[in-house]
Amino acid sequence: MSWLYERLDAARDSAQRTLREVYASGGVAVTRQARVEREVLASEQARRLAQLNAVERGLCFGRIDDGSGRSTYIGRIGLRDEAHESALIDWRAPAARPFYVATATDPGGLVRRRHLHLKDRLVVGIDDEVFDLEGMSEGDRHTLVGEAALLAALRRGRTGRMGDVVATIQTEQDRVIRASLQGALVVQGGPGTGKTVAALHRAAYLLYTHRDTLERRGVLVVGPNPMFLRYIGQVLPALGETQVVMTTVGEMFPGVRAVAADEPAAAVVKGDARMAGLVAAALELRRRVPEGELVVELDGLRLRVPHETCLRLRERARAVRLPHNMARKLYVTELLKELARAEARALEESLHIEELVIEGEPELSEPLDLEGDLDELDLELASQRLWGEPEVRRAVEELWPELTPQALIAGLLSDPEALRQAAPPGLDWPLLVRSPDAGWTVGDVPLLDEAAELLGEDDSARRVAARLAGEEQAEQELYAREVLDSTGVAESGLFERADVLAERHADDGLGLTTADRAAADRGWAYGHVIVDEAQELSPMAWRMIMRRVPAKSLTVVGDVAQTGSAAGARSWGEVLDPYLEGRWREERLLVNYRTPVEIMRVAADVLRAFAPGQEPPESVREGEAEPRAVRMPVSGLPELVAGELAEIGAGQEQGRVAVLTPDARHAEVARLFPAGDLDAPVVVLTVGQAKGLEFDAVVVVDPAGIIGQSPMGGQDLYVAVTRATRRLTVVHEGDLPAVLSRLA
Repeated sequence: MSWLYERLDAARDSAQRTLREVYASGGVAVTRQARVEREVLASEQARRLAQLNAVERGLCFGRIDDGSGRSTYIGRIGLRDEAHESALIDWRAPAARPFYVATATDPGGLVRRRHLHLKDRLVVGIDDEVFDLEGMSEGDRHTLVGEAALLAALRRGRTGRMGDVVATIQTEQDRVIRASLQGALVVQGGPGTGKTVAALHRAAYLLYTHRDTLERRGVLVVGPNPMFLRYIGQVLPALGETQVVMTTVGEMFPGVRAVAADEPAAAVVKGDARMAGLVAAALELRRRVPEGELVVELDGLRLRVPHETCLRLRERARAVRLPHNMARKLYVTELLKELARAEARALEESLHIEELVIEGEPELSEPLDLEGDLDELDLELASQRLWGEPEVRRAVEELWPELTPQALIAGLLSDPEALRQAAPPGLDWPLLVRSPDAGWTVGDVPLLDEAAELLGEDDSARRVAARLAGEEQAEQELYAREVLDSTGVAESGLFERADVLAERHADDGLGLTTADRAAADRGWAYGHVIVDEAQELSPMAWRMIMRRVPAKSLTVVGDVAQTGSAAGARSWGEVLDPYLEGRWREERLLVNYRTPVEIMRVAADVLRAFAPGQEPPESVREGEAEPRAVRMPVSGLPELVAGELAEIGAGQEQGRVAVLTPDARHAEVARLFPAGDLDAPVVVLTVGQAKGLEFDAVVVVDPAGIIGQSPMGGQDLYVAVTRATRRLTVVHEGDLPAVLSRLA
């Protein structure tokens, strides 16, 4: 492999040298053309350098030999030799696909598939799969070595982080990875089927194959919790992709990072699709009309606007169908004009009374008409003056307030009367009531997003700035296109589109990536969205997701048999058909590569009891130990876990033990162990926190407590017992639940 690493080093040196030269010439770039050219070169070389650095580990992992004697090396990126011929094929390229899809019954012209295992830059292992022994030369037959690469990878200890499986992708996973970008793909797979890692490789594949389409809009990956995102965080960078936004439902509203969960009953109500109507109705309640006429005391005058006029202004502002804060501008403008007219009438009346008192006349010979004398300019100037008066502002805020999503939702959830008035029939709204100073929960975030859609913001100044920026952008794009052509970058295969480069240059040198801009913009429209553990999302969360992908290009990953949220999905059609009307396709992953047969027998018992309509995936390997149940107090856990750690550590470089608890007992059990995260040998998690993760050994504490903690407790237990790759122990203090009788 040294020759491939020589090519990697040469490419890296070239990128570093070019980048240094570009930065060194920074002070010389005085014209716009020169600045754009510098930005093009710096952007491309920086991105290329990041990609080259990311693939150092395991640069090449495979080779395929065909019947003509030609060998092709497969790796994390593509590299060319000095003659510009392909030396290493990117795993996402069409030429690499035979490496993943060849089978004994359909080898696709291959005679051998070789898996290469590297440590640093040395080959430490080789696994061969032969499809046509007769088609191999005598010399090649004598070089056949190794065992199945997938099973070898599964025997290695867990590290606390998900690794890429680019070298061991199976045929059914490859179908998922290379599926079409258009439309929605559901990846239904039970525990251990590799659906998460297949979805992440799909993100890398789509960015490689459809870069022109996705480069500007980006890819969003939504995971179930922050711990899960940490677990998978190294996969895409190792595949050479860093331009993906990764988030959770609780982090999808800018400025809010919610991790706390609602009680199951409250979660069901907050996640109900009817909450969208409740939020809209609550906003309508904030658009008030005074019971009688509107009266504003100002400098000794009483400004009066009739009730009918206030009602007409509100209905007119509603009729424009703009978001609340944008329609407010129209409402305020018209109300200020009415107040200006009211001021003229009040002043006219005041002057009339004063003249009567002074002259002693019963009536004026020539009545004043100050209101009639007001023209549009007078009204505009008077409106501007009145808007500066605190009394006027207070009156406007009472009738049509400017609101933030946080203010609307926090005020709503702490106001039982507003909830009662806004709630649709049949919605159990009392479960939503909370204190005004309560922190945000994950279930609140879709409500904030819904409120933001209804509220909008007064963006008139921003739209003017955007129009001016658009004119500048068109000019910058013209320059960028010329630079791409003149510098030869456009022919290198590593270029960005001219419009993307022009946008980047317009950022005043900040160098914001698509991922940077998208993560900061709630209204960003992504080119593709991947939702993992998607069965946990409520209908309101799905509304929030769908807003972010107008083209409805999605990869939905999950297992309805593992639904733990009381507000989660019972079927994929239930959550997707409201948006896609049946226009989605499903791929099922049926093989469990992770969980040993012995543990899956226990899991199958749980599944039959709590989700009888679901079938567990079929495990493909035997385990090293039978799962067991131990009756003991939790105080004995440290000694038991130490024994498990010793068992999995024998002959292993690494290994991890997870202690999984009911929500209510997490703090109690966590106190027994030194604080640890996913990198520590032992970690204590709730079942919800463990979703999507895997460990060498798992100790499940208080299975009865897990079953009883929510209406979906049985599915939670199914999740808990399927997190182990090698050993499972169930600890109980009372009677063992009947569903685990196999362990008794």
